[in-house]
Amino acid sequence: MTTKLVHELKTLRKGRGVHAPRLLEKVGPALAASCGITRADGSVAARQKLVTRLSELVEQLPEDLQLPARAAFGLTSDARLPLYGERVSWVAAAIDRDARTVRRRVDDAVHQLADLAASTTRRDAGGWHTAELSVAVTLDRGQPEVLERYQVVADQDGVDSFEFGSVFPARSRDMDVHLMYGGTLQRRSGLERPGFRLVTAEPLARGATHDFAIRYRLQSRDAMHPCVLYVPERPCDVFDLRLRFEHDGKRIVRTFDGVLLRSDAEPAGMQQAADRAGDVHLRFRRLLPGLLYGARWGGSAVCSARRAS
Repeated sequence: MTTKLVHELKTLRKGRGVHAPRLLEKVGPALAASCGITRADGSVAARQKLVTRLSELVEQLPEDLQLPARAAFGLTSDARLPLYGERVSWVAAAIDRDARTVRRRVDDAVHQLADLAASTTRRDAGGWHTAELSVAVTLDRGQPEVLERYQVVADQDGVDSFEFGSVFPARSRDMDVHLMYGGTLQRRSGLERPGFRLVTAEPLARGATHDFAIRYRLQSRDAMHPCVLYVPERPCDVFDLRLRFEHDGKRIVRTFDGVLLRSDAEPAGMQQAADRAGDVHLRFRRLLPGLLYGARWGGSAVCSARRAS
């Protein structure tokens, strides 16, 4: 599917890009499926879905590829020019590079966009999404604790349950789990990390928000694997993560912000040091399903970024 998406994206960038007058003729079946475009959609609805999907995918590209990608497809109003070559020249002037360099970056962006489109779902997919997930982890005690607070939004009428898993790997028998508020908690079995189903007291109407919180208390430090790795199954607007270490001034964590998981290599992350109090605060925005977010502070095999998915 990735090869088809590359071909269809290269076809789309020609001419006026997403502003082509007969857009539906330029959108291939693989790209249409990724964007949720159906035969029932008219040109206006199809264009809106295409622009929304491409825009959210471009956000996940490396910074040096984002402007070339936006201009190539006509996603930025400043480069809404009739020909692809003219948009390439506009980017070249904007970043002080030659057109050949810009074309290489666009080609690189197209391949990465195809990978993202094939491996992630749309933000509007599913019956609900997470508005904010706040996680606080205390590691400066003999018994680590994790507090997860969710605010979720119903995307359709009648939503009455939410399935989710903890953001850290651990065996259920090594921890005490307590739902603090928000409904009734049911366990899901057969998972490498704790999984649950939260049932609300009443079904939710479309657009309604719902809050719930769950606390984990682990038996010992050994029961807490050295990572918090979140690969959302549904879109998430904000993921706020706080880690509390002993304040020895030496703690370094490896962070992951929207990393595309591949089978051939462990993804690279950025390093961040804890402050003098032993705290690390990370905040991720506009998370896409299938991408990796979070932190790791050890080399445990259980904390493999690939296994997090």
